[in-house]
Amino acid sequence: MSRYRPGLTRPALLAMILALAGPAMAAERLGLGQSLTPAQLVTWDIDVDAAGHGLPPGSGSVAQGQRVYAQTCAACHGDRGQGNPADALVGGRGSLATAKPLKTIGSFWPYATTVFDFINRAMPYNAPKSLTADEVYAVTAYLLHLNGIVAADAVLDAVSLPKVRMPNRDGFIGDTRPDTSNVACRHCPAPPPSQ
Repeated sequence: MSRYRPGLTRPALLAMILALAGPAMAAERLGLGQSLTPAQLVTWDIDVDAAGHGLPPGSGSVAQGQRVYAQTCAACHGDRGQGNPADALVGGRGSLATAKPLKTIGSFWPYATTVFDFINRAMPYNAPKSLTADEVYAVTAYLLHLNGIVAADAVLDAVSLPKVRMPNRDGFIGDTRPDTSNVACRHCPAPPPSQ
């Protein structure tokens, strides 16, 4: 830790470190668990950020997505993303400022890449992470098409998906509360550049 936070005493910090390290040390001492191999770790290193960093190779079209959606998504989200029993994925544009906003991919989500990320890691509900990268690109393309964001002939991949501009891209604002920002300490020297 390079910064000392007022109010957090050194004994409290030591106690916190021991509390966090204790279970790991106990597991090692007792022979519980195992270290992940690089190959195992790769299967869980799937995060995709707003800029598209982390998108895997592959591609998918709207037409392919319609087929995958019908097989794996429609039972929960409706045949055209209207929802029921699970959340609606389509519609709601212009409703966010109303008394009953409908938060969908087309009305609420600011980045198409995070739609991909969510589908990739959490869907379908009964079998998360079971879709291939091509299927996730395809379902993402289909849902973006249903929301009027991409054309019927769109094909998405790691290059084209980050370029998709979502209708609510500018609808999110920075949170200026002091407990939500990561501002460098004004009393400490700037950290050295990472190498």
